[in-house]
Amino acid sequence: MKPYHIRSISEFHNVFNLPKPEHPLISVVDYAVLIEAKAHSEINATIADYYSISMKRGLSEKMRYGQQDYDFDEGIMYFLAPGQLLQTNPARNPDLKPSGWILLIHPDFLWNTSLAKQIRQYEFFDYSVNEALFLSEKEETTINGIIQNIRQEYHTNIDKFSQHIIISQIETLLNYSERFYQRQFITRQITNHNLLNRLEEVLDAYFGNQDLLSKGQPTVQYISGQLNLSPAYLRSMLKLLTGKNTQQHIHDKLIEKAKEKLSTTDLSVSEIAYELGFEHSQSFSKLFKTKTDMSPSGFRQAFN
Repeated sequence: MKPYHIRSISEFHNVFNLPKPEHPLISVVDYAVLIEAKAHSEINATIADYYSISMKRGLSEKMRYGQQDYDFDEGIMYFLAPGQLLQTNPARNPDLKPSGWILLIHPDFLWNTSLAKQIRQYEFFDYSVNEALFLSEKEETTINGIIQNIRQEYHTNIDKFSQHIIISQIETLLNYSERFYQRQFITRQITNHNLLNRLEEVLDAYFGNQDLLSKGQPTVQYISGQLNLSPAYLRSMLKLLTGKNTQQHIHDKLIEKAKEKLSTTDLSVSEIAYELGFEHSQSFSKLFKTKTDMSPSGFRQAFN
């Protein structure tokens, strides 16, 4: 089904037969009410022109986090930026009672504030939907309190202080979310370390291929795609686990393979560079020296 393009918060309310929003640029929608409205709608895929931050409980479908399935009772948060595709499963489980909220923020609301540019620096807006933020009960209470403050502020009479106060609350919400994401990286150590094993397998398979020159070096996008993670999320996990980003891991594997060829074959430096996907041996030699403080030929002589 072709995604339905929603261009404003007012249109969102209208499409799902919700009451008219109290503010045209920001709205907090009750998730249970929205689910009920969606039950009478055929729209299951949307692309929106606004930011969406949501807390949801009682989801009937099983969620995936990275490559693992999770059944859970905790609150979960999603972050979507303008232009991203959201697909929902229309199946419902009558035994589950959905609850939570969705905060909608139109970019125009952020105009001329510190968040106008800063909001896209929060990496969780780049994460795919299956990389949700799982919250403890205490964390959920903290987040819900901030949302209540936002809702209460725009429920009151809008004045010249309203935008500044709401922006401040949104910044607090995002900063707490950043903290909780870092906590989640740490508490999922088993899953994260499994990621390192899978990364190693993907890189070994790629560099073990004899057709490297035609394919070129593996890209960050290729590696993250093979691991079913977004590039931003993969970078965050690797930085936490190893202190290196994805590109650095690619270079490390390349240098490992180069050392292997330099020490076990009679291939020239140019031939090795060619086999490793470099069009010019100078580029290979420069990277090798940057990583090892030795030239490829110097390494071979020292090894021998």
